[in-house]
Amino acid sequence: MKLKLIMLAIVAFMTLQVNANDYRDMEPLKLDTPEMKPELVELPANPFTSSRVSTDYTMNTTSSQGMDFSFFKQKTNPNVKPYKFMDDLTFVGIPLFVAGWIVKSEKNGFKQQTKHSLVTNFKSGVDDYLQFLGPVATVGLKVAGVEGRSDWPRLLASAAMSYGIMAGLVNGIKYTAKEMRPDGTSANSWPSGHTATAFVGATILHKEYGLTRSPWFSVLGYGTATATGVMRVLNNRHWISDVLSGAGIGIMSAELAYAFSDLLFKNKGLLRGDISGDHNIVDHPSFFSVSMGMGFGARNMDFDMDAIQGYESEDGEKNMMNLKFGTSTSVAAEGAYFFNKYFGIGGRLRVNSSPIKGWDKIIDYGWQDLAYAYEAVDSEGDKAFSSMVEKMFDDVDFVIESDHLTEFTADLGAYFNLPISKRFALGSKLLIGRSIMQEVNLDAISSGKCIDTDSKGNPVQSDKEYSTTWDYFTVGGNNTMKFGTGISLTYAYKSNFAWKLFLDYDFARKTYTMTYDPDGYVKDAMPSVYQEIIKEDARALDPETQSIKKNMNNFVLGGSFVVNF
Repeated sequence: MKLKLIMLAIVAFMTLQVNANDYRDMEPLKLDTPEMKPELVELPANPFTSSRVSTDYTMNTTSSQGMDFSFFKQKTNPNVKPYKFMDDLTFVGIPLFVAGWIVKSEKNGFKQQTKHSLVTNFKSGVDDYLQFLGPVATVGLKVAGVEGRSDWPRLLASAAMSYGIMAGLVNGIKYTAKEMRPDGTSANSWPSGHTATAFVGATILHKEYGLTRSPWFSVLGYGTATATGVMRVLNNRHWISDVLSGAGIGIMSAELAYAFSDLLFKNKGLLRGDISGDHNIVDHPSFFSVSMGMGFGARNMDFDMDAIQGYESEDGEKNMMNLKFGTSTSVAAEGAYFFNKYFGIGGRLRVNSSPIKGWDKIIDYGWQDLAYAYEAVDSEGDKAFSSMVEKMFDDVDFVIESDHLTEFTADLGAYFNLPISKRFALGSKLLIGRSIMQEVNLDAISSGKCIDTDSKGNPVQSDKEYSTTWDYFTVGGNNTMKFGTGISLTYAYKSNFAWKLFLDYDFARKTYTMTYDPDGYVKDAMPSVYQEIIKEDARALDPETQSIKKNMNNFVLGGSFVVNF
């Protein structure tokens, strides 16, 4: 037993000795460590709210996500080209302001008097809110996290300076020039503050997002600003000269403010640069534009009032009513697709609104007719009836419901482009389209107690009340074909954007009809007299009409904001 134990111990010892010899000549274990190089990387301040973080922990700053409320935190993205002082000015506001100043003398259309008033059909308060679309859109996009040109501090500084410059210029001129508004309410018409405010906001939106994101932001801004100016004219709160000068001040104010921001901030606070592209007027003349201008041309009509009223002048001379129209407001949206550098097809939608001059003369005819009617009654010797008619006429009021002859046009045709440099091009067009007119309208209002007859047929004052409003005087034109052409000079100050100065000419032969109804009150005010008159002549109290055919030559001088695509 002992021998077995001794033999087992010897075998175990020999086995261990063999295993040890197997590892005796092996080299010691070595660990390979990677080479470490120091390198600086940019990490987000808060990785949980950063925009987008890549796998190497560097932040991509070309886009952002989430709401942005870091109003006072300065932020600058890399690789954004800084703007130099006055590097981004177009100076387009200067000719707009000067154009408004030149036509400022047109403020002589309507004068407020005691027995007539101006209450136009077009009444809208949308322009009171539409003027703020630019800043609302800019701030909304910014808060939503859509990066524009500037960070919050730079944007707020640019906007504050824009509105500060605009307010100083507008109010300084308003209370120095003291121009009466067309509705006669106050002497602070020129220039239009609403329009200036709208174009400041449009220019801010254009610079922040139109130049850096999409040109359609610019179209939205300038389109609504133009609509604001047009509504100020249609609301009878401003003349076309006020709107043109206001638009010029708005654009100039924002461009000057951004120039000062470029000087103060330099490259700090810039998040995005201008859109890159080659959509220039040489290789890519296709465009969409929003334009505003002023119209001139043959703007008068002569109607024979003797023929309408049935009177003959003692000296044999015709009593002509000469209607004159002032400088019209013109706003248009226009676009064309070019097949090559020189030729394309496109269309235009335009509204021309021409204020009528001489309403006082038209109303004088109204009072003249009332006087003739009173004299006819008074000459019959019935003093009681004459007194009743006189009181009735004293209560008549005239209300101007529509003081603009408005033309809506839609045109299609050929467009031509002649590049003269990388930034300038000459243009022309040949258009054919349709012209639709909206009439001018003077209403009369009469109310009081009716004049009736007793059982013996004598006129008596009735206890029955009446109130009537009727179309006393209207002028309108028929819808007809029109032809147009024009020349333009385009200046491309960015790859996608341009300003255009244009002179358009339009021709149409129209039939204008004047309707004159001085007796519209008789049916309600004197029902018995009315029945007696129409028994003798059923059409005796019908409105009088007169039509004239006239060649209308219309020139429009204006400017356009252009997007090339």
